[in-house]
Amino acid sequence: MDNQTQETPINYCLYARKSSESDERQAMSIGSQIKEMKDLAKRDKLNIIDVYQESHSAKISNTRPIFGKLLTDIVQGKFNGILAWAPDRLSRNAGDLGMLVDMMDQGKLLKIKTYSQTFSNNPNEKFLLMILCSQAKLENDQKGENVKRGIRAKCEQGWRPGMAPLGYFNRAHAGTKDIIIDPKQGPLVKEAFEKVAFQNWSGRKLKEWFDKVGFANRSGKLATLSQIYLMLKKPFYYGRFEYPEGSGNWYQGAHEPLITKKLFDKVQEKLVVPKKSKWGSRNVLFRDVFKCASCGATITGEEKFRKRKQGNPRRHVYYQCAKARNKKCKEVMLSEKQLIGALTRYVNFMSLHHPQKIKLTHKVKTGMETYRKIREQVLLLKDINPGSEEISFTEYAKYVLRDGSNEEKREIVKVFGKYLYIHDKEVCSAPIS
Repeated sequence: MDNQTQETPINYCLYARKSSESDERQAMSIGSQIKEMKDLAKRDKLNIIDVYQESHSAKISNTRPIFGKLLTDIVQGKFNGILAWAPDRLSRNAGDLGMLVDMMDQGKLLKIKTYSQTFSNNPNEKFLLMILCSQAKLENDQKGENVKRGIRAKCEQGWRPGMAPLGYFNRAHAGTKDIIIDPKQGPLVKEAFEKVAFQNWSGRKLKEWFDKVGFANRSGKLATLSQIYLMLKKPFYYGRFEYPEGSGNWYQGAHEPLITKKLFDKVQEKLVVPKKSKWGSRNVLFRDVFKCASCGATITGEEKFRKRKQGNPRRHVYYQCAKARNKKCKEVMLSEKQLIGALTRYVNFMSLHHPQKIKLTHKVKTGMETYRKIREQVLLLKDINPGSEEISFTEYAKYVLRDGSNEEKREIVKVFGKYLYIHDKEVCSAPIS
């Protein structure tokens, strides 16, 4: 033991940690660690200043907030000793271990005491601490590799890890685990694929049918539209799966397929939406700008192209409620021309009756100044005195909605807040009651 340790009183922080991850499920509980170490401190007359505890994995450095606070407090001189049940409670990675040893080298951390060992600032004890913590890291890494190897072997045998998709369930039987068809949901899933492939059912129509027959997800609630679309895109149902998803590693499943590959491919063809009729196209001016005043769903836009006897097809844009919250919402469709007219009327109304609610953005202010200068130059060229009148927001907004760019038009909407609403082909500031 060095002279510094003998002369300087040790002020300990008791640090207890347990992770919920599989590699530490058998470790002593935090409460037990604290009790045992307090009993040890009482027996050996150790001075505990404070107790820090956290539930967090120590596999990766600089990820434990309480451990980070402990290191900061040691640097600031609040503690110069650590009590912990075992070395692996302090570190299972090289980064945190290095910081502990570095603090010992600097003389800020004088002692680390575990239930069965003591580590002071001398070469042999620091070396032993590094070996024990490195051994914990090695065990950690080996367990991780063994888990990955086991998962890969399971996939190669045809069994997909994790929860089985809707229409199947996981079964443990006679010491083995497999995936079998759910006798209630399996036939419904198969029928859903057939309805899409041969009857041209849409996702919404399929959801109505699923709701009627009580098709539920794993939480016991009715399956959502997004869950139904994800189900229709899962190759698992014809016998193949990718694990992990997005990895490009494909396996032939050992489970019984619900559908054929031919039926699956036919459904994928039906799910492809032509670009010209896709809702929310990037060419739609007021995409995700307005809300439905009746149900609160987003107002979506659709491009339509009408053929003409001569020349290119004529483009039209229409807006309507997406009906994501109420599939029976009765808000009517309106054209982009009608929407711009409604927005112009709304600008007039707000400018006259509620000007204080108009919050000009930086882009709108810049646009108004540019418009003023252009207007002034045009009037001067016509020998007309432009005067010194400021440009009103109403005048500028009418100009933009008539002749401005798409970006400028969208910016006009932003001065009224995050969202405006549409009801009966008119723009309003709030949903209807």
